[in-house]
Amino acid sequence: MQVFKFGGASVKDANGVKNLASVLQKVGYNNTLVVVSAMGKTTNALEVVINNYFNNKAELQSSLQEVKKYHNSILLDLFDNEHHAVFKNVSNLFDELNRFLDSNKSPDYNFVYDQIVGFGELVSTLIISHYLNDIGLKNTWLDVREYIKTDNYYRRSNVNWEDTQHLITTKFNTFTLNITQGFLGSDANNFTTTLGREGSDYTAAIFAYCLNAESVTIWKDVPGVLNADPRYFENAQLLNMISYREAIELAFYGASVIHPKTLQPLQGKEIPLYVKSFLNPEKSGTKVGKGTALEPDIPCFIVKKNQVLISLSSLNFSYIVEENISEIFSLLHLYKMKVDVIQNSAISFSVCVDNMYNNLDKLLQHLKAKFKVSCQENVSLYTIRNYNDKAIQQLEQGKTILLKQLTQGTIQIVTQ
Repeated sequence: MQVFKFGGASVKDANGVKNLASVLQKVGYNNTLVVVSAMGKTTNALEVVINNYFNNKAELQSSLQEVKKYHNSILLDLFDNEHHAVFKNVSNLFDELNRFLDSNKSPDYNFVYDQIVGFGELVSTLIISHYLNDIGLKNTWLDVREYIKTDNYYRRSNVNWEDTQHLITTKFNTFTLNITQGFLGSDANNFTTTLGREGSDYTAAIFAYCLNAESVTIWKDVPGVLNADPRYFENAQLLNMISYREAIELAFYGASVIHPKTLQPLQGKEIPLYVKSFLNPEKSGTKVGKGTALEPDIPCFIVKKNQVLISLSSLNFSYIVEENISEIFSLLHLYKMKVDVIQNSAISFSVCVDNMYNNLDKLLQHLKAKFKVSCQENVSLYTIRNYNDKAIQQLEQGKTILLKQLTQGTIQIVTQ
């Protein structure tokens, strides 16, 4: 059994869908599960729909119509017959989405988000499944929500491994080509949940773990895992081999190629992960597995934009001690702040966080009751793994350094 994952960039248009089929034909698709994300920037477009649902009802239907038009143009490019069943099936999904918009009574943004955004994956996989069947790649479309069960922590749900293992073991047919959605699951009440942005990689790993798969391959528009994001760094180099441990470190610090949760289940069963190019599918790409930490042995650069640096100090110059730190972290947890780096001294405490749930104002208000607080938004957090002096000098050049923390193997720098 092998598990393939194709991201949104790989199926952003009809040619992308055709290329996915070509990749399967070139590398083989027997006993294969294909996990697919929403097409192109559909998730972003559905986030606009969600925002309009809460804040701008007048634009709601027009924003939803943009999503429909985008998918309809792909359908028309892939299928000659407008009476093909796929048109009706896709239309039914959008009708289901409209019924939710009309009937929902919940004011919970995170719940509504998950119920709406998942339609991107449902539509993309439905289109791809029909197309593959039409060209002779017979497959079964699966609703991933019937296999991956989670809690109800909407937008970043935790997998119920026992229920998920049971469902996949008892319901999944390993002797065929299966197509399913990344990113999604369902809770105990069968409401749709999501595993966090970029969670489709994690979906592939969950299935691989439960199926004892031979390997997982993530197909991307880059030749493999690079030592830096080429959008932000020049002269990025391909990493041929990464150990599980090093890949988990890179993912933790924000490397965008591999989702942070993806590697843990794979490491548990020593299932190798390959990152390859869907443009050159027969090239070796990057292998993540047991072995050398990095090959070649070079620094790896990671950047996270739009972070928030919060600096706290005691109101009366008393020490910041365990009790204070415990309270600070309780508040960070309460307001769902993802902590990326911390630094403390006798009377101060600094933390760089990701304000993905937009709770920053509430957090600051709470903190100001007990601490002197300063806050800088839209900062950048740079991390270098396997650093050397040259790499640090190169990174710091021309930047205003707000915080710098160096440990063995890793340096983190927050800049304005």
